Amino acid sequence: MKDHNDTYTLPNGVGIPCIGYGTWKTPDGDVAVNAVVNAIEAGYRHIDTAQGYRNEASVGKAIKLSGIPREELFITTKLHNNNHSYELVMKSFEESLEKLQLDYLDLFLVHWPNPISVRDRWEEANAGMWQAMEELYEAKKIRAIGVSNFCPRHMEALLKTAKIVPMVNQIFLAPGETQEETVDWCKERGIVVEAYSPLGNGRIFEVPEMKALAEKYQRSVAQICIRWSLQRGYLPLPKSVTPSRMAENLKVFDFELDPQDVQMIADLKGCVGFAADPDQITF
Repeated sequence: MKDHNDTYTLPNGVGIPCIGYGTWKTPDGDVAVNAVVNAIEAGYRHIDTAQGYRNEASVGKAIKLSGIPREELFITTKLHNNNHSYELVMKSFEESLEKLQLDYLDLFLVHWPNPISVRDRWEEANAGMWQAMEELYEAKKIRAIGVSNFCPRHMEALLKTAKIVPMVNQIFLAPGETQEETVDWCKERGIVVEAYSPLGNGRIFEVPEMKALAEKYQRSVAQICIRWSLQRGYLPLPKSVTPSRMAENLKVFDFELDPQDVQMIADLKGCVGFAADPDQITF
């Protein structure tokens, strides 16, 4: 990887920029519009949103304002937890396209495998939902389909009926939380693993070991995290609404972490918390 526009290759041959810009908790309206416009100006070409973030319309407005040709951007959204059926996938997908002001999506993800709305029949619900995702993909309305927060057990249940293996799994990966079993399962099958909250929702900036590494490499703690994520083979999705930090978070290709430091960061168990159990979420 030479710069942030280098790509990972998905199983179907589609290239996905190796750093994305995350929009979780970015409020709809001017804050989200300005953040995404600034991110695109800083150089991001991979933008990640979700139906559940309630900011798709702002992301769409920002894409238009940016003036960047559509084919140069990689846009992801995710299925809301209340939409786990064939019909609701089809309906909500069209609503997302309308809000985003797009003719097609680059990546559509299932946000959670076992939301409360289908807890008693999640396998069956996911089978119908995934059939709709596959049809949208085959109709060329989406360039790639995948999942988020899926563990191997959820993947294996899906694959009982799926014709297409998910191409991406977006999970919480940050210093001290490496979800080895899930990452290994995905990598063995060529599934690209995206790291959401790679800065540990801000908690990482208080970790003494990370401050020491920032001093050692003369970089910011955020840059150390993002570089670590790339060296682990993840695709990080850092989030910031500050233009200077957005730009700084892309400047991670002119240095490398020593292998022992990569391992030390992985071993900071629980320093930013752990991933939620997808079978226990209450939404």
